[in-house]
Amino acid sequence: MQPAQMYDRAITVFSPDGRLFQVEYAREAVKRGTTTVGLKFQDGVALIVDKRITSQLIEPGSIEKIFKLDDHVGCATSGLVADARVLVDRARVDAQMNRVTYDERIGLEALVKKVCDFKQTYTQYGGVRPFGTALLIAGVDGSGTHLFETDPSGALMSYKASGIGAGRMQVMEMFEAEYRDGATADGAIGLGLKALHRATEGKLNAAALEIGVVTKAEPFRKLDAAEIKRHVERALGPPGA
Repeated sequence: MQPAQMYDRAITVFSPDGRLFQVEYAREAVKRGTTTVGLKFQDGVALIVDKRITSQLIEPGSIEKIFKLDDHVGCATSGLVADARVLVDRARVDAQMNRVTYDERIGLEALVKKVCDFKQTYTQYGGVRPFGTALLIAGVDGSGTHLFETDPSGALMSYKASGIGAGRMQVMEMFEAEYRDGATADGAIGLGLKALHRATEGKLNAAALEIGVVTKAEPFRKLDAAEIKRHVERALGPPGA
């Protein structure tokens, strides 16, 4: 029996070199997911997802990859969407419980830590499996604008701009080279679209995009089809150009 096969049967068993194979397999599920990006700008954060429509028969609107968690926070997912919905429902309950208990919006870091604590418990007990999804959680609170990336292990990291999913490497290369602090909302969304365009090898389809934006002045919302088309044409030019 190969060494890996001896230690990948249960989530609670470490391999001799300190690895939890089921967590690593969950990360592979994320890497196979749709490319998702998030970028901070002057007074807010934008999330952009390429929904990767694989058939002309699919209704693009039936696929949801960006979710509103509360008025001031939303998230985008890559990986197993069904797993993501469980985490979204959990985060929404946590946000509402904070409102009921303290009569105020939950802080972004506190909400992300609650989600990650929940994810971490699914790496520690027998009879369960890790969540095969990563989330980009974006929002605004009293301490400013925030963009967090969560991992199937329950780890979290704060970013100025980040990407998850199949095209993460290409996206991060572009962000490292071109992202600048203090960008406008249009500039940040434009850079995110260019990064997705590179990650999809030029096959970006405006009808298969979701964009969510939250600012200090306006609550989290998803852009409509006309707004998305305008941003795509501004960043990439008209179709066929």
